[in-house]
Amino acid sequence: MPFFPEAVTEEQFEALVDEQLRPGVTALLADLGLAGRRVERFGNGSLPVYAVGDDLVLKLFPPVHLDEVGTETGVLRALEGRLPIPTPHLDRTGEVDGWGYVLMSRLTGESLSSAWPRLTGEDKDALAQRLGEALAALHRTPAPDLGPADWSEFVAIQRAKAVQQQRRAGLADEWLEQIPGFLAEVELGTPKPVLLHTEFMRDHLLVRREADGWALTGLFDFEPAMRGAPEYDLVAVGVFVAGGDLAFFRRLLLAYGYTPEQLDADFARRCLAYTLLHVYSNLPWYLKVMPEPERPTLDALAQRWFGA
Repeated sequence: MPFFPEAVTEEQFEALVDEQLRPGVTALLADLGLAGRRVERFGNGSLPVYAVGDDLVLKLFPPVHLDEVGTETGVLRALEGRLPIPTPHLDRTGEVDGWGYVLMSRLTGESLSSAWPRLTGEDKDALAQRLGEALAALHRTPAPDLGPADWSEFVAIQRAKAVQQQRRAGLADEWLEQIPGFLAEVELGTPKPVLLHTEFMRDHLLVRREADGWALTGLFDFEPAMRGAPEYDLVAVGVFVAGGDLAFFRRLLLAYGYTPEQLDADFARRCLAYTLLHVYSNLPWYLKVMPEPERPTLDALAQRWFGA
């Protein structure tokens, strides 16, 4: 009898609930010699992820996401012991009934998202410094075999569909009509591709309050990782970590290795360009949660969100 449904479309996967997956999880853990462990599903995330006891995490990849197993495991191996933030240790990985799984160590701490409202300005300054150093270390890590094979081609493809992507998301015409001209004017250059997390955000960072302040205790969720321009990773940092706090963003960038002179208007425009080119870009949502620009223009938006 199969552990999991053998053929699952994207739509069917979205409809799956924990009760349907739990028998397969129980059977898989027994097969891995982990029968009897307490199992609890984490409440968020795009893939089913389970705490197994206090020290392990099981992440499942349905058939439509099976190719992401290699990305997750490759990045976990590449980052082992290389960052100033702990990352999960890969325990085992495999495939059953067409589903992939990754068993890894469990990190400690609470999400930076939940801790953020309790942070003082001094706490945020210290975290910005450490996050900038950690992101720089991530980008210095030799990347495993990840796509896209040709970064310039990837950018061209994203550029060609940028308006359509934002239109589907519900972006107003006054913004849509600015996108082609803005992207045509921004010079992205030919940066050397590096290992990208692509979703370096509060929800994927763990922290713990200690006697001398907040410590970073974990960075996780690597299945969307890519190789590409370093500034592509700054989209998530600016929107989902800094959240429009330009002083925090600037401190993080200086810790990363930028000089003050490099943080000019062209830098801000490149960051917004990558925001529009990002695989998961949703400008209407960002406009709801990020600070409003002085004027309804993409240039003004670049300065308000990324003008560090």
